[in-house]
Amino acid sequence: MIHRDEVLTVIWRKSSYSAPQGSDCVELGELRGGVGIRDSKSPERAQLNVTRGQLRGLTSRIRSGGI
Repeated sequence: MIHRDEVLTVIWRKSSYSAPQGSDCVELGELRGGVGIRDSKSPERAQLNVTRGQLRGLTSRIRSGGI
């Protein structure tokens, strides 16, 4: 379970592959026991919280063209 206070204090990082004014960017934030993923254009909207294993699986599928 992710606590609200933890989400408010997360340091979000955008990919170094993102253009400064990029329109399709996500940000990642380290959480206790997981990783938060959010849309950099709309940071106030909901975020997706996943485990590190789930994030590894997702990035692996993206790299292989499976998504």
